[in-house]
Amino acid sequence: MSYTLHHPQSHYKGGDERHEPIIFMHGLFGSKMNNRGISKMLVKELNRSVFALDLRNHGESPHVTPHTYTAMAEDVEHFIKDHRLKHPTLIGHSMGAKVAMSVALRSPNLIQDIVAVDNAPVNAQLGRQFAQYLQAMTRIENTPIVNAKEADEILAAYEPSLPIRQFLFTNLLKPTKENDKFRWRIPIKILGGALDEMAAFPFTPGERSFTKPALFVRGTTSKYVADETIPLIGEFFPRFQLKDVEAGHWLISENPEGFKNVCLEFFRREKED
Repeated sequence: MSYTLHHPQSHYKGGDERHEPIIFMHGLFGSKMNNRGISKMLVKELNRSVFALDLRNHGESPHVTPHTYTAMAEDVEHFIKDHRLKHPTLIGHSMGAKVAMSVALRSPNLIQDIVAVDNAPVNAQLGRQFAQYLQAMTRIENTPIVNAKEADEILAAYEPSLPIRQFLFTNLLKPTKENDKFRWRIPIKILGGALDEMAAFPFTPGERSFTKPALFVRGTTSKYVADETIPLIGEFFPRFQLKDVEAGHWLISENPEGFKNVCLEFFRREKED
């Protein structure tokens, strides 16, 4: 797995980045680059290292099948073991949140706590926009466009929000001497075939639970963590806390300060307890 390591200043002076690090995982169509700002903020405030990962089929990590939560959880478990990380925290947004939950339920002894951002341990249909994004990406890849402006005109017919289009275009590779076409960094066929898997959750209530601390953060204008899912969260994560942040689904980028504050409150209260 590809990753970026953000060090506290003290670790440059001989500290140990393997002790209580944070592992940060992005959402669908994201990458480790999405979480640079918040990672640096948490490093500074908590004096802990942050490993920002590219999950499989994203960023610079390998393109492989299957693209399931079980497979991604196994990837993260291997990462923790291979890097000999001690008592890590998992933070994941959206798809990454379900990966964090899956690791917690599969291998609770590997981690000390999780922060699940705007997703819940439920089988729930993905927003229609994700399928539309893939349709637009396929159209862009199959159209002989000559510049990024033409690609944006195609995508704008599917997504009017410029910030979201800019987020998606972090995956667009420009022509090179070796390849004279615009193309996507991510394998859109693999991800397109995995949308049903991304809507699912690999565990059923009562099957297992994670009895360590868990923070669930949801956007106040997002629909991904509905009130009716709260009892189900408690079945899987009996020590969970739920915090709302003034934002939509992309709450880390929309309100990084609000997200940072609820995380700091969670981590510092744990230390006090």
